[in-house]
Amino acid sequence: MNELKIQTQRLLLIPFTHKIATNVLQENYEELMGMGLTLGKGWPDADTMETIPKIIIALELAGKPTGFESWMIITTDGMEIIGDAGFKGGPNTEGEVDIGYGIIEAERKKGYAYEAAAGLTNWALSQPKVKKITAKCLLDNIDSAKILVKMGFEEIKRDDTMIYWSKQ
Repeated sequence: MNELKIQTQRLLLIPFTHKIATNVLQENYEELMGMGLTLGKGWPDADTMETIPKIIIALELAGKPTGFESWMIITTDGMEIIGDAGFKGGPNTEGEVDIGYGIIEAERKKGYAYEAAAGLTNWALSQPKVKKITAKCLLDNIDSAKILVKMGFEEIKRDDTMIYWSKQ
């Protein structure tokens, strides 16, 4: 298994590997099952499947998981994959990383997105090169906005579709 992992109160975050991401894209879950994991109801969802090619490209660039790609969100009580969270690459020249997260519909409104995003944010801010974390969410994504506010993110600006956030 991966040496990188984040444990929170109810969750385990494990980075996608190139092999796992490629297998998920091909709907092959044998490796995940071999790790003792089960698939949450509806995982991978459409959002995850849309993100997987980007995860594969990021991992090809990185060579191996660095923590600044995507992580699977797994419940510790059932070892069930219920979503994913991560960054769109390592810190830029200003030390910024951009976070994103998603939980399958069946497991929303249980605090999992907050718990996973907070765990990932704490991990990132403990990395020497990270000075700031940014995020964005759709204007109508009230739940995501509430999570970002709860985590101490500040709204930076809005445009026609998105709200932009930052945390140092």
